[in-house]
Amino acid sequence: MSGKLLVVGTPIGNLKDMPERAIQALKDCDFIAAEDTRVTLKLLNHFNIKKPMVSYFEHNKMQKGELICNRILKGENCVLVSDAGMPAISDPGEELVKQCIDMNIKISVVPGPNAAVSALAISGLPTGRFTFEGFLSVNKKRRIEHLNDIVNEKRTLIFYEAPHKLAATLKDLHEYLGNREIAIVRELTKIYEEIIRTTLFEASCKYSNEKIKGEIVLIVAGKSEEIDEPAYTLEQAKELAKSMQREGEALSVVAKKIAKLTGLKKREIYKELLNE
Repeated sequence: MSGKLLVVGTPIGNLKDMPERAIQALKDCDFIAAEDTRVTLKLLNHFNIKKPMVSYFEHNKMQKGELICNRILKGENCVLVSDAGMPAISDPGEELVKQCIDMNIKISVVPGPNAAVSALAISGLPTGRFTFEGFLSVNKKRRIEHLNDIVNEKRTLIFYEAPHKLAATLKDLHEYLGNREIAIVRELTKIYEEIIRTTLFEASCKYSNEKIKGEIVLIVAGKSEEIDEPAYTLEQAKELAKSMQREGEALSVVAKKIAKLTGLKKREIYKELLNE
Protein backbone atom coordinates (compact mmCIF):
# COMPACT_ATOMS: atom_id res chain seq x y z
CA MET A 1 0.00 0.00 0.00
CA SER A 2 1.45 3.34 -1.03
CA GLY A 3 1.83 6.31 1.27
CA LYS A 4 0.89 9.92 0.51
CA LEU A 5 2.30 13.39 0.00
CA LEU A 6 1.21 16.00 2.52
CA VAL A 7 1.73 19.63 1.45
CA VAL A 8 2.27 21.60 4.66
CA GLY A 9 2.30 25.37 5.08
CA THR A 10 4.88 26.78 7.51
CA PRO A 11 5.28 30.24 9.12
CA ILE A 12 6.48 33.12 6.95
CA GLY A 13 8.40 34.68 9.83
CA ASN A 14 6.78 34.13 13.20
CA LEU A 15 6.99 30.57 14.50
CA LYS A 16 3.91 31.17 16.68
CA ASP A 17 1.89 31.02 13.44
CA MET A 18 2.66 27.31 13.02
CA PRO A 19 -0.68 25.42 12.91
CA GLU A 20 -1.18 22.48 15.28
CA ARG A 21 -2.02 20.17 12.37
CA ALA A 22 1.24 21.13 10.67
CA ILE A 23 3.24 20.24 13.80
CA GLN A 24 1.44 16.90 14.04
CA ALA A 25 2.02 16.19 10.35
CA LEU A 26 5.76 16.70 10.79
CA LYS A 27 5.75 14.39 13.81
CA ASP A 28 3.77 11.65 12.06
CA CYS A 29 5.45 11.54 8.64
CA ASP A 30 8.23 9.18 7.59
CA PHE A 31 10.38 11.86 5.96
CA ILE A 32 10.34 15.51 4.88
CA ALA A 33 11.06 17.03 1.47
CA ALA A 34 12.54 20.45 2.27
CA GLU A 35 13.58 23.33 0.03
CA ASP A 36 16.55 24.09 2.33
CA THR A 37 17.18 21.46 5.00
CA ARG A 38 19.08 23.99 7.15
CA VAL A 39 16.05 26.27 7.34
CA THR A 40 13.67 23.38 8.04
CA LEU A 41 16.02 21.99 10.71
CA LYS A 42 15.57 25.21 12.71
CA LEU A 43 11.80 24.75 12.50
CA LEU A 44 12.03 21.11 13.57
CA ASN A 45 14.35 21.95 16.47
CA HIS A 46 11.96 24.62 17.71
CA PHE A 47 9.21 22.01 18.05
CA ASN A 48 11.55 19.20 19.20
CA ILE A 49 10.89 17.10 16.09
CA LYS A 50 13.46 14.72 14.62
CA LYS A 51 12.79 13.43 11.10
CA PRO A 52 14.96 12.48 8.11
CA MET A 53 14.95 15.05 5.34
CA VAL A 54 15.45 15.05 1.58
CA SER A 55 16.76 18.23 -0.04
CA TYR A 56 14.32 19.25 -2.79
CA PHE A 57 14.85 22.54 -4.64
CA GLU A 58 14.79 24.11 -8.09
CA HIS A 59 18.00 22.59 -9.44
CA ASN A 60 17.46 18.99 -8.30
CA LYS A 61 13.66 18.74 -8.41
CA MET A 62 13.41 16.25 -11.29
CA GLN A 63 15.97 13.79 -9.89
CA LYS A 64 14.82 14.08 -6.25
CA GLY A 65 11.15 14.15 -7.26
CA GLU A 66 11.46 10.65 -8.71
CA LEU A 67 13.24 9.43 -5.57
CA ILE A 68 10.55 10.92 -3.32
CA CYS A 69 7.71 9.45 -5.37
CA ASN A 70 9.29 6.00 -5.32
CA ARG A 71 9.58 6.11 -1.53
CA ILE A 72 5.92 7.12 -1.23
CA LEU A 73 4.86 4.31 -3.57
CA LYS A 74 6.66 1.87 -1.25
CA GLY A 75 4.47 3.01 1.64
CA GLU A 76 6.20 6.03 3.20
CA ASN A 77 4.40 9.29 3.98
CA CYS A 78 6.20 12.48 2.93
CA VAL A 79 5.65 16.05 4.12
CA LEU A 80 6.56 18.75 1.59
CA VAL A 81 7.63 22.12 3.02
CA SER A 82 9.19 25.26 1.57
CA ASP A 83 11.44 27.66 3.47
CA ALA A 84 8.37 29.71 4.40
CA GLY A 85 4.67 29.79 3.57
CA MET A 86 2.75 27.41 1.32
CA PRO A 87 4.81 24.97 -0.77
CA ALA A 88 4.15 24.74 -4.52
CA ILE A 89 3.09 28.41 -4.76
CA SER A 90 5.74 30.07 -6.96
CA ASP A 91 7.91 27.26 -5.62
CA PRO A 92 9.59 24.10 -7.01
CA GLY A 93 7.15 21.97 -4.99
CA GLU A 94 4.69 22.55 -7.83
CA GLU A 95 6.62 19.98 -9.87
CA LEU A 96 6.52 17.36 -7.11
CA VAL A 97 2.75 17.71 -6.85
CA LYS A 98 2.48 17.12 -10.61
CA GLN A 99 4.74 14.06 -10.43
CA CYS A 100 2.60 12.59 -7.63
CA ILE A 101 -0.57 13.18 -9.64
CA ASP A 102 0.99 11.41 -12.64
CA MET A 103 1.80 8.42 -10.42
CA ASN A 104 -1.66 8.35 -8.77
CA ILE A 105 -0.17 9.19 -5.37
CA LYS A 106 -2.61 10.58 -2.82
CA ILE A 107 -2.04 14.25 -1.95
CA SER A 108 -3.38 16.15 1.07
CA VAL A 109 -2.79 19.67 2.37
CA VAL A 110 -2.38 21.36 5.74
CA PRO A 111 -3.00 25.05 4.98
CA GLY A 112 -0.78 27.65 6.55
CA PRO A 113 0.40 31.26 6.25
CA ASN A 114 0.66 32.76 2.77
CA ALA A 115 2.63 35.96 2.14
CA ALA A 116 0.72 36.98 -1.00
CA VAL A 117 -2.77 36.93 0.52
CA SER A 118 -1.58 38.31 3.86
CA ALA A 119 0.05 41.29 2.13
CA LEU A 120 -3.04 41.87 -0.02
CA ALA A 121 -5.27 41.96 3.07
CA ILE A 122 -3.37 44.90 4.58
CA SER A 123 -2.43 46.71 1.36
CA GLY A 124 -5.47 48.97 1.20
CA LEU A 125 -5.94 48.09 -2.48
CA PRO A 126 -9.01 46.25 -3.87
CA THR A 127 -9.18 42.62 -2.73
CA GLY A 128 -12.36 41.43 -4.48
CA ARG A 129 -10.47 40.31 -7.57
CA PHE A 130 -6.73 39.81 -7.79
CA THR A 131 -4.07 37.92 -9.73
CA PHE A 132 -0.90 36.38 -8.34
CA GLU A 133 2.02 36.99 -10.73
CA GLY A 134 4.85 35.47 -8.68
CA PHE A 135 8.36 36.63 -9.57
CA LEU A 136 9.11 38.52 -12.77
CA SER A 137 11.65 36.56 -14.80
CA VAL A 138 15.27 37.74 -14.89
CA ASN A 139 15.33 36.64 -18.54
CA LYS A 140 14.76 39.85 -20.50
CA LYS A 141 12.56 38.33 -23.21
CA ARG A 142 10.28 36.47 -20.79
CA ARG A 143 10.17 39.49 -18.48
CA ILE A 144 8.98 41.79 -21.28
CA GLU A 145 6.39 39.23 -22.39
CA HIS A 146 5.08 39.00 -18.83
CA LEU A 147 4.86 42.78 -18.45
CA ASN A 148 3.09 43.15 -21.79
CA ASP A 149 0.58 40.48 -20.73
CA ILE A 150 -0.51 42.46 -17.66
CA VAL A 151 -0.57 46.01 -19.04
CA ASN A 152 -4.38 45.98 -19.29
CA GLU A 153 -5.05 43.76 -16.25
CA LYS A 154 -7.86 45.32 -14.17
CA ARG A 155 -7.44 43.08 -11.13
CA THR A 156 -5.05 43.91 -8.30
CA LEU A 157 -1.62 42.45 -9.07
CA ILE A 158 0.55 40.59 -6.56
CA PHE A 159 4.29 40.00 -7.05
CA TYR A 160 7.09 38.49 -4.98
CA GLU A 161 10.49 40.14 -5.15
CA ALA A 162 13.96 39.91 -3.65
CA PRO A 163 15.57 43.06 -2.17
CA HIS A 164 18.48 43.17 -4.62
CA LYS A 165 16.08 43.12 -7.62
CA LEU A 166 13.51 45.58 -6.26
CA ALA A 167 14.84 48.70 -8.01
CA ALA A 168 14.78 47.08 -11.47
CA THR A 169 11.31 45.63 -10.92
CA LEU A 170 9.81 48.93 -9.74
CA LYS A 171 11.37 50.68 -12.74
CA ASP A 172 9.92 48.12 -15.17
CA LEU A 173 6.48 48.11 -13.53
CA HIS A 174 6.33 51.88 -13.74
CA GLU A 175 7.52 51.92 -17.33
CA TYR A 176 4.92 49.37 -18.47
CA LEU A 177 1.98 50.02 -16.13
CA GLY A 178 2.22 53.76 -15.54
CA ASN A 179 1.84 55.61 -12.27
CA ARG A 180 -0.41 53.29 -10.27
CA GLU A 181 -0.81 52.85 -6.54
CA ILE A 182 1.44 50.27 -4.92
CA ALA A 183 1.90 48.77 -1.47
CA ILE A 184 5.38 47.44 -0.72
CA VAL A 185 4.98 44.93 2.11
CA ARG A 186 8.15 43.57 3.67
CA GLU A 187 9.12 41.27 6.53
CA LEU A 188 5.54 40.10 7.17
CA THR A 189 4.95 38.82 10.74
CA LYS A 190 8.53 39.69 11.75
CA ILE A 191 9.77 42.38 14.12
CA TYR A 192 10.53 44.86 11.33
CA GLU A 193 7.26 44.35 9.41
CA GLU A 194 6.57 47.41 7.24
CA ILE A 195 3.94 48.52 4.73
CA ILE A 196 4.90 51.33 2.33
CA ARG A 197 1.86 52.72 0.49
CA THR A 198 2.89 54.95 -2.40
CA THR A 199 2.84 55.14 -6.22
CA LEU A 200 4.99 53.37 -8.77
CA PHE A 201 6.55 56.69 -9.73
CA GLU A 202 7.53 57.60 -6.16
CA ALA A 203 8.69 54.06 -5.41
CA SER A 204 10.81 53.74 -8.56
CA CYS A 205 12.55 57.04 -7.74
CA LYS A 206 13.02 56.31 -4.03
CA TYR A 207 14.43 52.82 -4.43
CA SER A 208 16.60 53.48 -7.48
CA ASN A 209 19.36 54.20 -4.95
CA GLU A 210 17.92 53.45 -1.52
CA LYS A 211 18.33 49.85 -0.40
CA ILE A 212 15.64 47.81 1.29
CA LYS A 213 15.98 44.56 3.27
CA GLY A 214 13.79 41.53 3.89
CA GLU A 215 11.27 39.41 2.03
CA ILE A 216 9.05 41.60 -0.18
CA VAL A 217 5.54 41.39 -1.60
CA LEU A 218 4.37 44.03 -4.08
CA ILE A 219 0.65 44.82 -4.38
CA VAL A 220 -0.11 46.94 -7.46
CA ALA A 221 -3.45 48.48 -8.42
CA GLY A 222 -5.08 47.14 -11.55
CA LYS A 223 -5.75 49.30 -14.59
CA SER A 224 -8.64 51.69 -14.06
CA GLU A 225 -11.16 52.46 -16.81
CA GLU A 226 -12.99 55.13 -14.86
CA ILE A 227 -10.13 57.32 -13.70
CA ASP A 228 -7.33 58.60 -15.91
CA GLU A 229 -3.82 57.93 -14.79
CA PRO A 230 -2.45 60.74 -12.60
CA ALA A 231 -0.86 63.53 -14.65
CA TYR A 232 2.90 63.90 -14.44
CA THR A 233 4.52 67.21 -13.71
CA LEU A 234 7.75 68.19 -15.46
CA GLU A 235 9.49 67.91 -12.09
CA GLN A 236 8.31 64.31 -11.67
CA ALA A 237 9.46 63.51 -15.19
CA LYS A 238 12.90 64.93 -14.38
CA GLU A 239 13.21 62.79 -11.24
CA LEU A 240 12.32 59.66 -13.16
CA ALA A 241 14.76 60.58 -15.93
CA LYS A 242 17.55 61.04 -13.38
CA SER A 243 17.03 57.52 -12.06
CA MET A 244 17.35 56.16 -15.62
CA GLN A 245 20.45 58.26 -16.25
CA ARG A 246 22.14 56.76 -13.22
CA GLU A 247 21.88 53.41 -14.98
CA GLY A 248 23.96 54.79 -17.85
CA GLU A 249 21.35 55.40 -20.55
CA ALA A 250 21.97 58.22 -23.05
CA LEU A 251 20.18 61.51 -22.38
CA SER A 252 18.26 61.47 -25.67
CA VAL A 253 17.10 57.88 -25.09
CA VAL A 254 15.99 58.71 -21.55
CA ALA A 255 14.08 61.79 -22.72
CA LYS A 256 12.27 59.76 -25.38
CA LYS A 257 11.26 57.05 -22.90
CA ILE A 258 10.03 59.54 -20.32
CA ALA A 259 8.07 61.47 -22.94
CA LYS A 260 6.30 58.30 -24.03
CA LEU A 261 5.50 57.37 -20.44
CA THR A 262 4.34 60.76 -19.17
CA GLY A 263 2.81 62.32 -22.27
CA LEU A 264 5.12 65.35 -21.90
CA LYS A 265 7.18 66.64 -24.79
CA LYS A 266 10.57 65.06 -25.35
CA ARG A 267 12.08 68.48 -26.14
CA GLU A 268 10.97 69.91 -22.77
CA ILE A 269 12.35 66.97 -20.83
CA TYR A 270 15.64 67.00 -22.74
CA LYS A 271 16.02 70.75 -22.13
CA GLU A 272 15.41 70.37 -18.39
CA LEU A 273 17.97 67.58 -18.15
CA LEU A 274 20.58 69.63 -19.99
CA ASN A 275 20.10 72.45 -17.48
CA GLU A 276 20.86 70.19 -14.53
